[in-house]
Amino acid sequence: MNNEKVHAIIGPQSSAQAKFVANLGEKAHVPILSFSATSPLLTTNHNPFFIQTTQDNSAQVKAIAALIQAYGWREVISIYEDTDYGIDLILYLIDAFQEVDVRFPYRSVISLSLKDSDILEELKKLKAMQTRIFLVHMTASLGSKLFLHVKNSGMMSEGYAWITTQGLSNWSVTIDSKIMDSMQGVLGIRPYIQISKDLEDFERR
Repeated sequence: MNNEKVHAIIGPQSSAQAKFVANLGEKAHVPILSFSATSPLLTTNHNPFFIQTTQDNSAQVKAIAALIQAYGWREVISIYEDTDYGIDLILYLIDAFQEVDVRFPYRSVISLSLKDSDILEELKKLKAMQTRIFLVHMTASLGSKLFLHVKNSGMMSEGYAWITTQGLSNWSVTIDSKIMDSMQGVLGIRPYIQISKDLEDFERR
């Protein structure tokens, strides 16, 4: 970075990539700009040379809590990947759910290294539980695999409810038809930005 006289770096996509590059940027005094890293820990307080241009994950927890409260659900099982991306949000959700008297009777942590047979075994365990409301927070690659198994396990039928966080909801518009079919009926959280003159000017530029 110093030899090439880098002025800025644009593009770390995941939060894990952004944390690594932000550390390098701080040492070299080079600003890092990301359009998609969403970890709430990636703030300028912790990383003075990192610029996060999207809402962090913590911004969606109140919307998720409000959705669950609107349906009158009292228990939700969280399913999230065993990475910083997966774990960071759950800490915020616990606080938000306590405010609306909703609890996690069980948290299912899915490792990226799990085989299909391991995921099926975990779904079998979830199917045997009384709670049928599931909140899924994971990246697209793992989420697509999970929902194919959910569909094949008969857990997308009446009596079950599935909610996805912003990452999976945003990604769902680009998935193939087979995966989209497996996600029919899933509720997703997506950000809303009100149309304004400033927004139109920004899009035009």
